[in-house]
Amino acid sequence: MAIQTLAVDIGGSGIKVMVLDEEGMPLGERDRLETPQPAYPEPVLLLIETLAKDKVFDRVSVGFPGVVRNGVTETAANLTPEWIGFDLGKALTQRLNKPTRVINDADMQGLGAIAGQGVELVITLGTGFGSALFVDGKLVPNLEMGHHPFRKGETYEQQLGRAALDASGKKKWNEHLQKAIATLENLFNYDTLYIGGGNTNRISFELPPRVKIVPNVSGLLGGIALWKEH
Repeated sequence: MAIQTLAVDIGGSGIKVMVLDEEGMPLGERDRLETPQPAYPEPVLLLIETLAKDKVFDRVSVGFPGVVRNGVTETAANLTPEWIGFDLGKALTQRLNKPTRVINDADMQGLGAIAGQGVELVITLGTGFGSALFVDGKLVPNLEMGHHPFRKGETYEQQLGRAALDASGKKKWNEHLQKAIATLENLFNYDTLYIGGGNTNRISFELPPRVKIVPNVSGLLGGIALWKEH
């Protein structure tokens, strides 16, 4: 019998779910609800239960916006401090009664987007700034580049997150993004850079060679690869 996977993408502004077949093909539409504010663990878990209640699935893959180790969320800059040290994998396994694996959301988006060749870097432009690095298809986990210094004493997230876009405007934000791409190319010497996240539709310049925009659904499609990876 074919195994079906519920892919869950937890974001700072929205939580999305989709059921995938064994090949990673969607078996229905993507469902989305606004992330509870403040995004404490209990309301987020209840929202995922609500999104999952009419779905048929055998296992669960979750992308979370922070460092994840063995299902435990260790950082959560765009949610609440209550997530630090929270065993999300165990909590969802119990609530949904299905085996659950949790990974950083940019890592999961990358698993759904990469070609598996050479050095591939993924950045996500949403509420925050996510990042993932792959070498010949192998994930280098928990690359939290968003909180590293970028320019003028600010981090990548401070200059490229949604708050920065709203505060400085689209023109300045695009200028910062162009500088970030140039910096990342020199830092990682990547073969391909993939850019995902809800704010990719704000990009107004021509991307350099070897830089690609990936659709938001990649963050869910990576849910199958998460099981293949382990």
